[in-house]
Amino acid sequence: MIKKFRFLLIAALAALPLASAQDLTGAGASFPFPLYSTMFDAYNQETGIQVNYQSIGSGGGQRQLLEQTIDFGGSDAPMTDEALAGAPASEVLGGPNPILHIPAALAAVVPTYNLPGIDQPVRFSGEVLASIYLGEITEWDDERLVELNPDIELPSLPISATYRSDGSGTTSIFVDYLAKVSDRWAEEVSTGPQTSISWPTGFGARGNEGVSGLVSQIPGSLGYVSHEYAVANDLGVGTMLNASGNFVEPTLEAVALAADVDLPEDMRATFTNTDNPDGYPIAGFTWVLVYQDQEYGGRSKEQAQLTVDTIRWMITEGQRFNNDLNYAEVVGGAQEGGLRLLDSITYGGEELD
Repeated sequence: MIKKFRFLLIAALAALPLASAQDLTGAGASFPFPLYSTMFDAYNQETGIQVNYQSIGSGGGQRQLLEQTIDFGGSDAPMTDEALAGAPASEVLGGPNPILHIPAALAAVVPTYNLPGIDQPVRFSGEVLASIYLGEITEWDDERLVELNPDIELPSLPISATYRSDGSGTTSIFVDYLAKVSDRWAEEVSTGPQTSISWPTGFGARGNEGVSGLVSQIPGSLGYVSHEYAVANDLGVGTMLNASGNFVEPTLEAVALAADVDLPEDMRATFTNTDNPDGYPIAGFTWVLVYQDQEYGGRSKEQAQLTVDTIRWMITEGQRFNNDLNYAEVVGGAQEGGLRLLDSITYGGEELD
């Protein structure tokens, strides 16, 4: 478990009532939990506002927002058109209340492992990772791993693959990448971003916390987590072969280069398997999800304004916390797009401040 953060909350109840007038409640992705915990602690000290965020996975955050039991959701997977069409109706807007995707950070999903005695980063390709999770590669000294790592004496040790057992945006980023680099994966397992799949092999754990905890306990294990979870737990972090044939570490610069793409108006962009020669290939946004019209579930205009003000702080002043926790800042077009979406939020059809 991550120890160096002062968490404001621990994943707890599956649903909570909407917060009081001076509190906010969010739930969703575990991917940004270390960052959000730090942000919301600082925000509380600056404003007196308590933001309670439950790390329950992106799928859970999307579900609770659709159920209108939280002020905002957190997700590393963009909601599908089908899910958005199923949002509760807005009387003012005359159809499903749009759910906006506000980019709050971007980060790498890294292969993380427990190999005692191995101090330098192990190299992986997308094909090799897919083969491990397909059950084809089962030993660390398999010739395909050895070929990628000529300077490392890989042990003769079984690979214990771990994966997310809950609805996960981290999974969505990871399997979106695998489907782009492995024809067999795309044919037999999944295509595109999905928060939950039927894994061919391995052991499941809930949350980035669960996967990193499992990897830390089992020598020979391999998992995929948000970069900060591997760093905080002193786990091995792999180097990835990108589409240009370069081995790239998950640095903030490499993640930012991967995200240097034309963004759609709704900010629902994925950019795995980047063609940037220096970009890291398994990276993605984490979004704050919020209804465009805030008059729902008995919410007051004050609560709506507080929600918007908090999210605005997160993607402006709050960005100062990103880099120290291995999350790249949201800047340029991503930040501008997020602010534009925030400006479109209304209460009963009327603009907020």
